[in-house]
This record gives sequence, C-alpha cells and structure tokens, in this order.
Amino acid sequence: MPITRDEVAHLARLSRLALGDDELDHFAAQLDVIISAVARVQEVAAEDIPATSHALPLTNVFRPDEVRPCLTADQALAGAPAAEGDRFRVPRILEEES
Repeated sequence: MPITRDEVAHLARLSRLALGDDELDHFAAQLDVIISAVARVQEVAAEDIPATSHALPLTNVFRPDEVRPCLTADQALAGAPAAEGDRFRVPRILEEES
C-alpha cells in the first residue's frame, strides 16, 4: 500500500514543515521506496536466526595489562620548556579571584 500525498501532508503538518505541492509528491515517492525496503528486510528476518550486534564475533585485540616501570619526575620534566619543583610550569590562563 503506497504512502499517499495526504499522509505526507499530515506528517509535514505534525513536523511543522511547510511543503509545496511538488515537494509532497516528491517525498511521497521517496517515503514509499523507504517503506518498501523496510518491509523487504522484515520479510528476510527469520525467527530461528539469533540476534547479533556484529556479523563476525569480536575478540579483544588489546595486550594484557602489565606493570612496567614509569618515568621518574626528572625524566618526565627533562623535555619540558619550564618546570617548577616536580611539576610542569604552564602559563596562567585564569585570573585569581579575590
């Protein structure tokens, strides 16, 4: 059952869209194609096929977590343009509040 021009006009009114006569005809044809495609997909879906989120099974591709030694403060700050104590020194971006 094709979607009618009146149904498109009703949807446009509900959506608060101002559509001209040529747009109503154009959208009616497009919506009919979309609804037909959805109907075909529903015909293909079978009850004996389990629902899946992916076509292929997913596996974890990440390496396992390992504890490794980290940089010392001196090593981390070695390439910094400015340091103060054991911290990076950055330009002030906010004014202090009184």
